[in-house]
Amino acid sequence: FTSPTKDFLCPLSANTYGIDFLSFKIRDMDTQHVVFEFAKDPNAPPVQYPENFDYNQLRSINYKFPAQFLRYETVGTTLRFRVGPQEVHNFRMIERHYHNGTGALMKSYDFNFSFCIPNSTNEWEAIYDMPPLREREVQSLIDHGSCSDSFYFVNNKLIMHNKAMYQYIDGQLGPAQVPGRS
Repeated sequence: FTSPTKDFLCPLSANTYGIDFLSFKIRDMDTQHVVFEFAKDPNAPPVQYPENFDYNQLRSINYKFPAQFLRYETVGTTLRFRVGPQEVHNFRMIERHYHNGTGALMKSYDFNFSFCIPNSTNEWEAIYDMPPLREREVQSLIDHGSCSDSFYFVNNKLIMHNKAMYQYIDGQLGPAQVPGRS
């Protein structure tokens, strides 16, 4: 894709492997400063959603990062996830990042986790080289933000599609929120 998708490209029911994201962390690799961290409470009861709940909220996240994030050279992410009762072969993530002001593709990442044992919990660390930005590009991203589409495949079949919106803010930020989750 050369621009963000308008809609989700698969239903939630496409995740027939029972993949469930348990925690996620983003950090600056040079300083190890954690920019974002989220973890589900393993003892929490299942969430009961209202009848008219928009389940696409569960596939969308709004990040607020410090503007300094745009100057990081390398970012690391750690994703902890659980899989259901069947083997997962070639679990692949393709993530495409776009500039909100222009819609232009800024960077594309492609990662593969070759095998997951049934009913296992796994951790996936990805290291991202950030695209070098000139100061006017940094300011444009502060002004307009960016967005991404994350596509997850098992054996080349799309099973999940998530979206993210990114804001870059000068100053201190409070804790990030994941919509539809506490």
